[in-house]
Amino acid sequence: MNKSLLMLLASMSLLGTAAAGASPWTVTETARDNGHRLAALGAPSGETKAVSTLSIRCDETALLQEIEGFGGALTESAGYVLSKLPAASRARVLRSYYDPAEGIGYTLARTHINSCDFSLKPWALAETPGDTELKHFSLEPMRQWTLPLIREAQAIAGRDRFRLLAAPWSPPAWMKDNGSMLQGGSLLPQYRDTWARHFVRFVEALRDQEGIPVWALTVQNEPAAKQTWESCLYTPEQERDFVAQHLGPALEKAGLGSIHLLGLDHNRDILEERARAMLGDPKSAKYLWGMALHWYVSEDFAASSRVKAAFPDKKLLFTEGCMEGGAKPGSWAPGERYARNIIGDLRNHVSGWIDWNIALDLQGGPNHVNNFCDAPILVDTAKGEYLVQNSFHYIGHFSRFVKTGARRIASEGGSATLQHVAFVNPDRSLVVVVLNVGDQPESFTLETASGKLSCTLPPHAIRTYLRSTP
Repeated sequence: MNKSLLMLLASMSLLGTAAAGASPWTVTETARDNGHRLAALGAPSGETKAVSTLSIRCDETALLQEIEGFGGALTESAGYVLSKLPAASRARVLRSYYDPAEGIGYTLARTHINSCDFSLKPWALAETPGDTELKHFSLEPMRQWTLPLIREAQAIAGRDRFRLLAAPWSPPAWMKDNGSMLQGGSLLPQYRDTWARHFVRFVEALRDQEGIPVWALTVQNEPAAKQTWESCLYTPEQERDFVAQHLGPALEKAGLGSIHLLGLDHNRDILEERARAMLGDPKSAKYLWGMALHWYVSEDFAASSRVKAAFPDKKLLFTEGCMEGGAKPGSWAPGERYARNIIGDLRNHVSGWIDWNIALDLQGGPNHVNNFCDAPILVDTAKGEYLVQNSFHYIGHFSRFVKTGARRIASEGGSATLQHVAFVNPDRSLVVVVLNVGDQPESFTLETASGKLSCTLPPHAIRTYLRSTP
């Protein structure tokens, strides 16, 4: 078994032991300098004297957004690299993500409708030009790598827990004005209804042929970006009108109106503009559950709060983030970036968080246009081995402890280097995640309804403080 995963599972097994002790608190730590990776520590002591003037104060009566869950992307590339592992290792990787007892508790997944850059080559599910009735629509291109991955993750998580979001990177080439799935281009007006019905066919085929329900859809991945890979451009007004006049009515007519439909699926810097156009128009807003966002370009986390204030009945979901530029084995920066973004997003009314590829090769692919990225688990396809990176552990500090249906609670204090977010789970257990991005240890007092705890967090470390159900 992979050594880092052995350490992880061993430390997780200690959590139940710690919870059975006298203290209601358990503490789990990942730190750069001491070898801890989701390691169970002893319970913190009650405060006898202040260790610091710094405090983190939690108000358990101030309930904020409900949490939908955490997850990662099940792409063709991820399916391909995991197929290069021995069957037992592949299953172990998927359990480490999706098993609620052995793993870090993922419940969400994202996959692509038609190919994306993290596919082995471009492909579409309706390749026949002019086939407006979609008579030749087929899931066949997904059957080798992608569908087995989704089915296995669903089985491990449990059908009642697993929630799949699907997003298109591009319509088939024949539906676009540039005649290609790549290099941007736009959906031709005469195929708007056909493309909307393509979403319906996709959802129905997954449900009826594979037993995989689709929980949510986005209208278009990164609609403002002309990419060398699969992409399709929509202005805010074009995306609004496609939802209002085509996609929303098609889903509703097919009895699929309960599927959560999200706009944007792009970066925070354009979230407000797109929300004003789409959520600000009643004809499109009635079909939209909310907006999806990515982390590239901007760390203006407060943009989500501004959108929530303007449209309080709509949801915000993070749907993609990764370290660009290829795999980064051994680097500590990815984990801290993940934690900083998860805290920043969740403190600003984002309701769930989905990472990009769950696994890639040592180059950060395969990617058919060489747009290589990092991933929490890297696979040595030649040796049939894998490496668990610190980003996996950092994400796990949230996903393992914050349950679907949890409510974020108000928390204040900390500092520029000591960041935090807190939750009450459906079983009333309390979760406080604290991140130290500084070069020195940080001492602080954690104040909750049950009292005060004296805490010291190592440099470049993250801790989850869990207080069991009263």
